[in-house]
Amino acid sequence: MEITWLGHSAVKLHGSKIVYIDPFLTGNPAAAISADKITKADVVVVTHYHGDHLGDAFAICKLTGATLVVIHEIAVEAAEQGILAEGMNIGGTVEVKGVKVHMVQALHSAEKGDPAGVVVEMDGKKIYHAGDTGLTYDMKLIGEFFKPDLSFLPIGDRYTMGIPSAAKAAEFIQSKKIIPVHYNTFPIVSADPQEFKRRVGRWAEVIILKPGETYRL
Repeated sequence: MEITWLGHSAVKLHGSKIVYIDPFLTGNPAAAISADKITKADVVVVTHYHGDHLGDAFAICKLTGATLVVIHEIAVEAAEQGILAEGMNIGGTVEVKGVKVHMVQALHSAEKGDPAGVVVEMDGKKIYHAGDTGLTYDMKLIGEFFKPDLSFLPIGDRYTMGIPSAAKAAEFIQSKKIIPVHYNTFPIVSADPQEFKRRVGRWAEVIILKPGETYRL
């Protein structure tokens, strides 16, 4: 599976299917690609209804015919715009085109529906995207139950976990590999991923990517 960080919290998973998570590209100064360049997608997953996560999800689905997997309230809005959407809620699982999406707890806010994290299961791999969240003991359950092969954790502070909290989250999750996200997009979420790597080295391999870079899992 090829895993590409597109900047902020936007990621692309490319295996037997193409999955985008939180595709905030338009208006994202760190974006590695513009939304209108995306011509192929099978599934688009959104963790919560904030502009820097919902981003271009609707537009990408309309352009590619991808299925949107989101919390119920966003799915209703998407369906009203003619988008094929699978609504779900925290604790549930949806399977679309051979891709399983498990929705898990996140501590944050949202303009519509509730915030969430997701575990995407594809090609025998489990990828945890925490979305925007503070540190929560539920992460220990996520680690024990799903045993993610790779996790995306926010480290930018202010609106999410900062580096100390994210490092504790890594200890809870016990994911083999971690990619930090949601940092350095804007000055208000500045963070040093190398510091995060130093703190987490005992528990996981931290993979630091630049926007547009790909890691093969």
